[in-house]
Amino acid sequence: MKIRIIRCNINRKFVRSGCTPYSGSLTTTSMNETVQVENVNWNRQVYQRLKLALSLGLRRQILFAVCDNLNLRNRIAARLHSNLAYPVAKVLYQRSHVGELSTPAYPRLVTLRLNINDPNPIAQINQWLANYPPPLVGKSPDNPGKPLPIPAFQIVGVEMLTKQSVAGQHLFLDHLRLNEQYLFSKESNNFLESSLLFWVSRPWLYAIQQSAPKFWHCRNGVFIFAGEPTPTVDNRHYPVDFNHQDNVELKNYSTLPIKQDHRADLPEVNYQNSPVNDGVDNSVNNNLMEVITEKSAHLTNQCFPSLSAINPELQELIRAALSNPGETNPQENYEIQNLLREIEQLHCQQAPGDELAIAYQNLGNLYRTRIEEGSINLENLMTAILAYQEAVSHDEHSAELPNILNDLGTLYWMLHRIPNNSQEAQMYLEQAIDFYKLALKLVPSDIQPDIYSRVQNNLGTAYGDLSKFSEHKENWQLALIAYHESLHYRDETREPLKYAACQNNLGTAYWHLAQYHEPLVNLKKAIAAYKLAVNYYQPSEEPFKYGMIQNNIGTAYWNMSQYQEPMINLQLAIEIYQEALQYRTPDSYPHGYAATQNNLGIAYWHLANLPETSKEDRQKFILSCIDAYEKTLKIADGHGNLPLSFNMWMTYNNLGLAHYHLVSDKSFQGDKNTVSEHLEMALDNYLKALTGFTPKTENYENTMNYIITTVRTFHNKLGIHGQNLALSKLPGNLIPEVLPKL
Repeated sequence: MKIRIIRCNINRKFVRSGCTPYSGSLTTTSMNETVQVENVNWNRQVYQRLKLALSLGLRRQILFAVCDNLNLRNRIAARLHSNLAYPVAKVLYQRSHVGELSTPAYPRLVTLRLNINDPNPIAQINQWLANYPPPLVGKSPDNPGKPLPIPAFQIVGVEMLTKQSVAGQHLFLDHLRLNEQYLFSKESNNFLESSLLFWVSRPWLYAIQQSAPKFWHCRNGVFIFAGEPTPTVDNRHYPVDFNHQDNVELKNYSTLPIKQDHRADLPEVNYQNSPVNDGVDNSVNNNLMEVITEKSAHLTNQCFPSLSAINPELQELIRAALSNPGETNPQENYEIQNLLREIEQLHCQQAPGDELAIAYQNLGNLYRTRIEEGSINLENLMTAILAYQEAVSHDEHSAELPNILNDLGTLYWMLHRIPNNSQEAQMYLEQAIDFYKLALKLVPSDIQPDIYSRVQNNLGTAYGDLSKFSEHKENWQLALIAYHESLHYRDETREPLKYAACQNNLGTAYWHLAQYHEPLVNLKKAIAAYKLAVNYYQPSEEPFKYGMIQNNIGTAYWNMSQYQEPMINLQLAIEIYQEALQYRTPDSYPHGYAATQNNLGIAYWHLANLPETSKEDRQKFILSCIDAYEKTLKIADGHGNLPLSFNMWMTYNNLGLAHYHLVSDKSFQGDKNTVSEHLEMALDNYLKALTGFTPKTENYENTMNYIITTVRTFHNKLGIHGQNLALSKLPGNLIPEVLPKL
């Protein structure tokens, strides 16, 4: 799923699949059966992105939804209103105290039909807000209270301007231009505190783009729906159908490769109770956060019950999952149908809220179980989220509320892991953090220390992941606060492995903070935290975790070598990497083994290039570097789908450098055959690296320069015969680029 969520940035354009800013003419296709199916699937995906863009309450968003089919536009706008106007997650706006959870009914999305006689949408929004100001929450004799958030607004009826005079049409565009200067000023209108969605046809989209360019450049997203154009009909006197529901289908996407330059691999975060192997050598891996237990379940598609009272969005998500044969098993399908019937019956009986909340929570738990077993896709995540939010909306005083909020935080955290754009991922993380912080308000740390500690640990991990997108130093500092708080309430004698996992996360947070602030101080704290964590793991019982933390300690020492006592710290890093490799073996943990071997090669390389390293030791260390890199690449090449946390092409490049420097060093004593052998290996590895780099990028140009230098060295050390040998190894397309530079 991709959502177009981008903070306004004038003079900057972003393009995302499914919600693409206008970039020229749009082709239309004849409406045969295949095209209809494709349009329906496309529109379902675009709708989900638009709905989520509006549902999370981000500030200062200007969005455009493009739809030429007015009937389809009316249905989609109605659906957005029915799902978002009064959201189920009212608890997000609750008061601070557990006993003050009630929230006045106030919409989160307002639908306004443009006044074509005075087409000023901003004035209409301000008039609505003047008539219906946000109510105060938490007001008491000692507390002035806090207003609820400004709603989002969707504007429909722009197409009716086509029936107006040219002057009337220009008046609408003039109002947009007049409001450009207020978009980001301190005196900006209240609507900018939320989102503004314009429903337009393609002609009006082009008109806004051309006639109000500054307003257009302030857009945050454009969502284009497919459909045949329909004539403009004056429907101002007919209400939008708020009951029609369209099917929604969601989609998963594959991951993208991770880029990394020539440096030691990142430490790893330790997640407890994970159904997927941990230890991907990055601060992000494919594990669930603390909350989940392992079970096994699948679904099969059977008869879907007839429902009317249950949120149609939730129904459609379940329908989409049930329609996938690979996701089903009769027993779990039967459980889902029974739960849906039970919820429907409770609604019809007007059952108490706590009974409905329990039923919805059971539905959320069932989908959480599917996620726990590794079925992590958009449908399951969104179904669990909607079910839990329904549970919260029906019983805001439940004793289970902290656990549900923690689960919601974790589900949103997991959403950010599904491949998407960075703005979307950041949005999900911020939502996860909001839920975790809300859960912490409801958990007394002295009475429920286990839950409190668990949520703090999850909060720390979410802040750490958020640091990749914004405010690196500040978010890692917040992560440290959360991890320290978690450790303060975690019983190391009763749950030693969870205590150790949090200590490892604390070490990783210090390691990351060291990249931005007081490196020596924070690296020393990272090492101390890692060493404390590793004491709780017996290598024979927890080889993966033990090896992972040893790898993290080695990486911290490698970083220390950049600031003080390089010889000592690099030797310590090498010693610890070698210890880690006893438990990160090619058979038991191939990607962890490859990551640590890669780190070992880097450490040997830096040790070889220290000024105080003797000539004899330099040769020995470079040979060890070559051996480590070759073992890394043997595993990486032998496992095509291995989730590597380092850039394999950089490792090829670095291996080429090691071979080259071995024989170009004045202390090298080998004969010409050995020189030729290492230079050939250098050239071969550079050429392999080049296949993984994009032309004209820095990495590509650097490797090309290494190739040219190596060809020259062939000539200098082995004469014209050596140069011809080198040139014979080059692909034909590189010859014209290399020859002029020799």
